[in-house]
Amino acid sequence: MTRALRKLGHDIRDARRRRRIPVAILAERASISRMTLNKVEKGDPGVSLGTYATILYVLGMADRLADVADPRHDTVGLELEEERLPERIRVSRRPKPGQPGRTGTK
Repeated sequence: MTRALRKLGHDIRDARRRRRIPVAILAERASISRMTLNKVEKGDPGVSLGTYATILYVLGMADRLADVADPRHDTVGLELEEERLPERIRVSRRPKPGQPGRTGTK
């Protein structure tokens, strides 16, 4: 987890630099202190996810945040779900009670 946060922080720093946005300006736009932005750019796990999301929004990158836990990219979850699927589905030959027209008594 620490490595992923560190990478995210470095990516945020690089995005800020590519946009030539000074630390003070980005911090102001995200309504956080420069110290908090510094922690984000270092990947500090003590910073809230909301702060990371706000900074990504300010940088115009918030749309990627929606894909973080997208089920289509969850290979482990998809494999586990596939394991739980039945191998064979049996069709019941007996009519269910209360279904008209299936039995000769009604």
